[in-house]
Amino acid sequence: MRGEIRILRRGEVVKLSGISPTLTLLDYLRLTERATGTKEGCAEGDCGACTVVLRRLRGERLVYEPVNACILFAGQVDGCEIITVEDLARDGTLHPVQQAMVDLHGSQCGFCTPGFVMALFALYHRADTRPVDRQRVNDWIAGNLCRCTGYRPIVDAALAACAETANDWFSTEEPDVRRTLGDLKDSEDIFIGTRERFFAAPASITALAKLYFSHPDATLVAGSTDVGLWVTKQLRDLPKMIWLGRVKGLEEIEDRRDAVSFGASVTLAEAMPYLAALDRDLGELTRRFAGTQVRMAATVGGNIANGSPIGDLPPALIALGATLGLQRGDRPRTLPLESYFLDYGKQDRAPGEFVRVVRIPKFGEGEHFRCYKISKRFDSDISAVMGAFKLRLDGTRIAGARIAFARIAFGGMAAIPKRARTTEKALIETYLDRPDTLEEAIEALAQDFSPIDDLRASAKYRLDAARALLRRALAEIGGASTRRTRVVGFREAADVAPA
Repeated sequence: MRGEIRILRRGEVVKLSGISPTLTLLDYLRLTERATGTKEGCAEGDCGACTVVLRRLRGERLVYEPVNACILFAGQVDGCEIITVEDLARDGTLHPVQQAMVDLHGSQCGFCTPGFVMALFALYHRADTRPVDRQRVNDWIAGNLCRCTGYRPIVDAALAACAETANDWFSTEEPDVRRTLGDLKDSEDIFIGTRERFFAAPASITALAKLYFSHPDATLVAGSTDVGLWVTKQLRDLPKMIWLGRVKGLEEIEDRRDAVSFGASVTLAEAMPYLAALDRDLGELTRRFAGTQVRMAATVGGNIANGSPIGDLPPALIALGATLGLQRGDRPRTLPLESYFLDYGKQDRAPGEFVRVVRIPKFGEGEHFRCYKISKRFDSDISAVMGAFKLRLDGTRIAGARIAFARIAFGGMAAIPKRARTTEKALIETYLDRPDTLEEAIEALAQDFSPIDDLRASAKYRLDAARALLRRALAEIGGASTRRTRVVGFREAADVAPA
């Protein structure tokens, strides 16, 4: 066991001991290093002004990941190199991304500029994003906000700088950085502090289970994209923190013929191609899940474990029939995902028990899926309503097929992500070419949900939207429309494809 965090900073290994469990990376950079180029804007991971890049090893790959320093705890960067905006220029020469921002007038007031530069620096080094086009750039910087509305020249700068394969001084250093980061990797547990106040990062599932069983009052942290706000916005003191990012086994993805399984610390960015392979609606849902910086840190397990009624993944995974693997001490158990959510802020998880794995079954013959997200803003917004629909049809002609099985789930319609069981029952044995009986089933949603009014939507809007989404799913699956659309905000993105 070691009692320090080790990071690579400007070519030197830095060891941090005695840090507070809730010290954010942003506060470390600004208050300890006085690296004030990284700005605090929203302090909730929404504006991207605090973006820094973590250069780290993911397996054998050296990757560049933009993250929000304002809600990332300092302990979470163990084993990484931290790159900030001060580090880009060398010997009086601007980095190609910085030079493109200057040449194409990508900065106005300048407050957001360091965050944009760092996000684009990461894009510059992401070979998996080539070729870079305007849509890809827009997706990449969706987590960066510019109050001066200077997006066009920023996108132009990205297109100019990121058109070719990365060729800068960071590329030249990669062999040395790879070796140094490899030396920093170990299988030691980290524990900083006392039994009453600590930051811990166990390295194995056994060590995690033992520590959490002994400290069930500790806060489990994966990506901290939710817990970070408890500190920055609610000013909560979290005296005991256990970070899951070093636990071997929780980062694994198992893609089998019948199912895909994600360890609890698999990030949304890592899970995205597997979700998209299951169904393209899932891929689109993940693409609209917050911004790049959040997806690089947030995890599949964390989005489920925090039990939010407006999380985007749980309704989709409930409709797909996902199951959870949990563990308490040395005792594992499995339960359907829908059974995990009991009431607002309450889950079926005993003290000291943690989510270990999420298993999603793949589609069988005759099964069809749709999911839709409605939010007020196209990018980086929380859902007002999120609906997911899975049907199994009997019959050779889809348009007139019988619905043999239905799983329907919604987020934002109740205190928990919840199935519409009455509606499911009403749909079974109906036919897709009989709109009168389908409408009767759609009206049954009012028996399943009594949504509330809040800042995101009224109860009436939510119920009307839920009906419309189910109606749309039935129409698309039935082949009534050749346009497969995704509801993403109060706008729609559509492409032409067979239903």
